[in-house]
Amino acid sequence: MVLRFLLLPITGPLMGVTWLGEKILEQASTEIDDKENLSKQLLALQLAFDMGEIAEEEFEIQEEALLLAILEAEQQGTGLGE
Repeated sequence: MVLRFLLLPITGPLMGVTWLGEKILEQASTEIDDKENLSKQLLALQLAFDMGEIAEEEFEIQEEALLLAILEAEQQGTGLGE
């Protein structure tokens, strides 16, 4: 306990940097997962349209919404959406 307290000026900043790195990695992983999920939804929508399961009007509405969501996710990832 005493040793930990004495080493706190050295280990404290290291633990802070480690924590910050983990948070950045967590955020990046979340953004990548969101983009992948949106891309998969777009692919599934295209497949449903190609198989005739949905009408062209419905396809265009959903496609536009997904493309806008993908664009927004990309802008937030690069900091342009702020």
